[in-house]
Amino acid sequence: MRSAFDFAPFRRSTVGFDRLFDLLENSATSQSQDNYPPFDLVRIDDNHFRINIAVAGFKPDEIDVTAQQNLLIVSGKKVEEEGEGFIHRGIATRSFERRFGLADHVKVKAADLKDGLLSIDLVREIPEEMKPRKIQIGGEGADKTQTIEAKAEKVEAHD
Repeated sequence: MRSAFDFAPFRRSTVGFDRLFDLLENSATSQSQDNYPPFDLVRIDDNHFRINIAVAGFKPDEIDVTAQQNLLIVSGKKVEEEGEGFIHRGIATRSFERRFGLADHVKVKAADLKDGLLSIDLVREIPEEMKPRKIQIGGEGADKTQTIEAKAEKVEAHD
């Protein structure tokens, strides 16, 4: 299924963004998926996020959380309870699988199940060598460079 937007001109003029364009083109197919179980995506701050998934009726051993490179897979398989004498069964207990694409350097820190809500904490950890650096003019060698964050911390320490 093709998207309504043609990314070909952007693909021709950029290098290394193929994965991003593939995600955008394939987003139309993922929108038609099942909405079970419902979930929330929460931004705590610039580098911390949380995914809350409503998994009422599931026990911790019936849920699998798997982190792969740039992908988080949450799946649940309910053990069928027979002979319980249900008159009406309104709480969904069907199996599910939710996939979340993760940006580079986003890591899963923790997962917790409480009161029917699965909370998955994520953090973006940018390696030191990828942080922006201020280069001093007229200086030679690596001694004259420092991360912008380190410079800001130094200024705050003197205040």
